[in-house]
Amino acid sequence: MTMNIEKKTVDPSVHVGHVVDARRPVLSVSMERPGAELVTRHAHLRGQLLYAIRGVMRTTTDKGAWLVPPAQAVWIPPGEMHEVEMTQPVSLRSIYIDPAYLTGLPESCCVLRVTPLLRALILEASLIGNQYREASAEWRLMLVILDQMQKIEQFPFHLPFSDEPRIRRIIDTLVENPADNQTLAQWATHAGASERTLGRLFLSNLGMSFGAWRRRLRLLEAMNRLADGISVSEVAFELGYASPSAFIAMFRENLGEPPARFFSESSHHKATDSRE
Repeated sequence: MTMNIEKKTVDPSVHVGHVVDARRPVLSVSMERPGAELVTRHAHLRGQLLYAIRGVMRTTTDKGAWLVPPAQAVWIPPGEMHEVEMTQPVSLRSIYIDPAYLTGLPESCCVLRVTPLLRALILEASLIGNQYREASAEWRLMLVILDQMQKIEQFPFHLPFSDEPRIRRIIDTLVENPADNQTLAQWATHAGASERTLGRLFLSNLGMSFGAWRRRLRLLEAMNRLADGISVSEVAFELGYASPSAFIAMFRENLGEPPARFFSESSHHKATDSRE
């Protein structure tokens, strides 16, 4: 599927991600985005927990791509150049952590499962706003957010990239067409390397085998399409699986539950939000 993507830029002179003030450990941003948007490459002085109560986003850096599906958030450390793509409407609730409070938080991008408690805290922070006083009740709530962030679980939604030319050609082709079912041996015939060499390059440059990388790509793409409302059967065939049951088995193997159950938490959040 193709669509016209509107490009947006971040102005560091007005964005809270560039406000360094240890008296305000957590700053928040709330906004509704219509979708079909790309926030172009930028970095923040603060660490960012990119989170949306509705919608799916894709964050990309030079090191790879991270999907931000329902009930998850991606942690982006200070200074990490990244872009954010939103293909569907997104209800954004992001928080930004002052550099003085980064101890115990991940040093690289990762996807984190947002617990019900952390979600409630983020929503409360967005209601409080960014003008709270040090040592106030609101300030103490922000410290609880930091404490909770150190406890939450990481998820495998990272798709690593590499500039190694022989495997980069394969990566670029598969990103464009995740349903491509060519074997590594078939790729070797036009990649300028033997099958064994390509296999070693994937392991040394990406930390996973060719097959594992392609499954991860398809998992991320599947979650993006499922969140857009496309049926499990349609997604399975679009991504090259022989049957919906084969796709569901892959999904369960990677995430511990089938697609319908995994997305049920997001559906619960939507119902809750509609009553607020």
